[in-house]
Amino acid sequence: MNDDLACHNGPITGHFAAGGNEDRFALTPGQIAFFSTNGYLAGVRILDNAQIEFLRSELEMLMQRSQAANPLFYEYHHNESSDRSKVLFHALGAWRVSAGFHDLLYHTAFVRPVEQLLNGPARFWHDQLFVKPAHDGGIVAWHQDYSYWTRTKPVAHLTCWIGLDDSTRENGCVHYVPGSHKWGLLPRGALADDMDAVFERLTDEQKEQFRPVPIELKAGEASFHHPMMIHGSFENRSNRPRRAAVINIFRDGVRSDSDEPLLEGVPVIPRRQKIEGRFFPLLS
Repeated sequence: MNDDLACHNGPITGHFAAGGNEDRFALTPGQIAFFSTNGYLAGVRILDNAQIEFLRSELEMLMQRSQAANPLFYEYHHNESSDRSKVLFHALGAWRVSAGFHDLLYHTAFVRPVEQLLNGPARFWHDQLFVKPAHDGGIVAWHQDYSYWTRTKPVAHLTCWIGLDDSTRENGCVHYVPGSHKWGLLPRGALADDMDAVFERLTDEQKEQFRPVPIELKAGEASFHHPMMIHGSFENRSNRPRRAAVINIFRDGVRSDSDEPLLEGVPVIPRRQKIEGRFFPLLS
């Protein structure tokens, strides 16, 4: 069994040392206001070129077939799509296996905006890796992240999507539906199979307001979105992969709403108790 990097509460490499004036990572009041109104904020630079290359090399290791049996992952899917001709690599738990994805959690360029958008100290919830290979990369259907997290309360979460490649319409960039974070929680559908299924769960008014915005990013840039934001992404029709790291965070003080494990293999935090401990570290 691999060493569990969750035992390390803080960076274990020097790849994400901020250096210099950390205030340069702070969001502006205008950016925070945009997030509040629209439910997302895009184009925030998180990684430099050296950090991108380091994480790409770590991702290559994590995608090796042998990793599918690694018990440190909460989930591991070489292809989450039921369509074998459309591939969507998706894994949760890279931070416990890879020093790079572990240390990314503590990167000031990430943590500072998170604390501003959550309006308080941030705890780590879980990470995700998404890879759409060239030509046959599958979809991520329209969904709300919190629909997968209803075992926690209150709704005080945030998602950060970080591109390890340029993300474009052609290679399947994320699309957001501005303002949909105010629609409330919708029934949950399948993650990787049908882009149109969401319309069965929308009111006529919501269908009228369903105007997705493509979020094209340069490698190393991030977007942040509200846990109720409806978002999804289409196929990769390009000749290059679309690789991304996603970090899910919550404001310190969120509590368990389940007497089952919050994540696969993690000890139970009983209902109504604060979520904390080595699997949910405070990030600052």
